[in-house]
Amino acid sequence: MVKIRSIEVDPPIINSSCAWSSDRAQLQALYDCTYTGAVTTRTATIGGFDENATHQATFTNDEAHLTTINSYGYSPHPLSTYLGVITDILSSENSSLPLDRHASKPFIISITASDAPTLREMVASIQSSLRYTPDGTPTSWAYRIAIELNTSCPNIVGKPPPAYTPSAPPLVDLLTVLQEEFNKDTSLTIGLKLPPYVYQSQFHDILKVIAGLSVAIDDAMVNPIAFFTCTNTLGNTLLFSSQTEQSSGSKKYALPVPLGGLAGHALHPLALGNVHTFSMLLQSAEFSCLKDIVIIGVGGVTDLRGAERMREAGAQVVGAASLFGKYGPEAFQRLFG
Repeated sequence: MVKIRSIEVDPPIINSSCAWSSDRAQLQALYDCTYTGAVTTRTATIGGFDENATHQATFTNDEAHLTTINSYGYSPHPLSTYLGVITDILSSENSSLPLDRHASKPFIISITASDAPTLREMVASIQSSLRYTPDGTPTSWAYRIAIELNTSCPNIVGKPPPAYTPSAPPLVDLLTVLQEEFNKDTSLTIGLKLPPYVYQSQFHDILKVIAGLSVAIDDAMVNPIAFFTCTNTLGNTLLFSSQTEQSSGSKKYALPVPLGGLAGHALHPLALGNVHTFSMLLQSAEFSCLKDIVIIGVGGVTDLRGAERMREAGAQVVGAASLFGKYGPEAFQRLFG
């Protein structure tokens, strides 16, 4: 079991935010799965993302090295849909989980916004819909709800991942909102989904900005950010149709756009490097105020050995998406010894 501020993840294996955690049935299946310790929703915006036929995902035809590429943006469902679905699931007694697990399994609500007022409204909606009653009393599942701010989707035209420029808007504005919301409620569990970084100063730059959010609570410095999910997909990648399961002589590229985000086996070494680097830096004297941040390691975890490597690199929780997309919720059983 891994505790991340107010939530407990047991077992420490989750799905990462992806296209296969979009709707009610998918989220219920993940919740009922005994091999996941938490459920992460697909990244939601306040009004829903305009998804169309150009947004696709495909698997490579190399069965031994499961790799995916996708051109997806965010969920077509607005945040309000996820709030209603989660309320319904948590209110239901029809889960196949043992009673003790049913009473503790958390949801990580992945969200994103391009400006501070919108993010503030989204956080307020989560607080008022799931964590507190109208009179301010915590709900029975208040401490099973976490927020993940996705700062890293590479597929949004005209909007590069804000975490690549951490000291500039919009990220600094969004982080200020999270700091303010945490100051109001220090039980709020907040995380960031980060992009894959490729050189050392990128890691230092994002950590310096996050360290600046720390606040003094009971004579100790506490940071609003409780976890990192790293990494998201690697953007601007290309696969040909001949490399995929949908190989077709009439289709040259794997995706219609044709560039997309790479995930799975091909991303694994870079993801391990990101997890390792963050793990080392978070435990260094330079960033001592961030030492309690939990790393959720994501990227190319397609078997037990991949999960073990993530932990060896420094991840306390392991996440998977491509494996889940390929085999469904029971895929998580493959990550156990």
